[in-house]
Amino acid sequence: MSEAMTDAGTDPAADEPAAAPLGVDREPTGLPAVDALLERLAEADHLPADGHLAVYEDVHRGLRAELTTLDAHPASASRPHDPRS
Repeated sequence: MSEAMTDAGTDPAADEPAAAPLGVDREPTGLPAVDALLERLAEADHLPADGHLAVYEDVHRGLRAELTTLDAHPASASRPHDPRS
């Protein structure tokens, strides 16, 4: 008898309900790159739990990169020196 079988001869994993998608709504942000990353999260709904981490890490990396680009403002035009300051 397989070690995965219980004493009754049934597979314990067969008693567990199948994972259901979370069904979390994702509202558009207006930033296409961010929206695409958020939509990527839906892919985790179709993967076994051990595949979720790769999707979450990929989305996290992409969101951090987008935040970095938002923080990198172009250098403002230099203003002439105001002698009154």
